[in-house]
Amino acid sequence: MAGITGQITSTTLKKLQAQNDGVSARVAAIVSADPHLAAIGIRSMAAHNISVDVSEKLGNTTYPALLVYCDKLTNSMKEKFRRFSGKAHLVVEIRHSQDKLDSLEAHTQVYVDAVCALLDDSRGDWGSGSFYPGGYDVSYEPVVRGGRNLLQKAKVSFEVEVSK
Repeated sequence: MAGITGQITSTTLKKLQAQNDGVSARVAAIVSADPHLAAIGIRSMAAHNISVDVSEKLGNTTYPALLVYCDKLTNSMKEKFRRFSGKAHLVVEIRHSQDKLDSLEAHTQVYVDAVCALLDDSRGDWGSGSFYPGGYDVSYEPVVRGGRNLLQKAKVSFEVEVSK
């Protein structure tokens, strides 16, 4: 099953990192449309499921960051003669940190909006037996101490149908 989760996670990360229509390009478009926003582009994108504490102790953390991981895989055997036929539940975790509370949440929302816009435009066949039908859930966590003094996380979770 590691091959399936790795492949889906890698595909998602490539979509997020795309030069012309990835998350950074979408953040730039959102910021140019609203002069009151001054959000910077995403500085770090990686396929990791790592806690903030561990990430910061390792010392390789840059914000804003996107972490992509598969947190659940379900083989429901919808197609009986396939090795795997089910869903992969993926999470794009957005982490943003700054030294002041002003606009922290607004910047986090810009990054979430950019990820959601990318997902809205990515419905359909993702290749290698995976299909994204659309739909996602967004959850915001409260601001905590961390990063450059204050840190906020948001998670965009969605499912990809897989048939192999």
